[in-house]
Amino acid sequence: MSHISTGVEYGLHCLLYLSRSNMAVEEASVRDLAELQGIPTEFLAKLFTKLAKAGLVVATEGIKGGFRLARSPSRITVLDVVEAIDGDKPLFECREIRDRNAVFDGCPPAWATRGTCTVHAVMLAAEKAMRAELKNHTLADIAERTTEKLPAAYGGQVVQWLTDRAANRRSAR
Repeated sequence: MSHISTGVEYGLHCLLYLSRSNMAVEEASVRDLAELQGIPTEFLAKLFTKLAKAGLVVATEGIKGGFRLARSPSRITVLDVVEAIDGDKPLFECREIRDRNAVFDGCPPAWATRGTCTVHAVMLAAEKAMRAELKNHTLADIAERTTEKLPAAYGGQVVQWLTDRAANRRSAR
C-alpha cells in the first residue's frame, strides 16, 4: 500500500518542468503539462489547485496563461509537495490494540497501557525520519540530479515542446 500518492509523483514531475532548469520553462498550462506526461488534464488541474492553495505555484493570466512556481525551486521541499497534495496525514494510526487483549477481560492494567504503545513509538520514529528526509530534498536538488542523468538534447526538446504549445495557443486565439 502506498502512503504517498501518485498525485505527488505527478506533481513533482510537473514542478520539475517549471523549475527554471535547462529542461524547464518558467510557466506552462496544466493542459500542456498533462499532455506531456500522458495524464488527464482534470486530474492534474486538481493537483495544481492544491499546489496553488499551498503557495507552491501561482496562476498566470493572459494569452499564455498557466502556472509558474511561487518561489525559488531551492525553497520548495519534497515534503512541501507531499503535504500540499496528500495533506499532513500520519504514516500510521495506532488502534490501541493493547487495550483489547483477551487476557485483560476488558480491563487492561495500567502497566499494559502506560505511555506510548511500543509499536506506535517505532512508527512515529519512522515517520519523523521520513519527513526529515523529504524536507532535506528541494525541487532544485531533484532538478539538478535529473538534469545530470538526461542526454543534453532532452531538456531542449521539452522546453521546445512546451514553448511551441504555448505559441500555438496564442496564435489560435
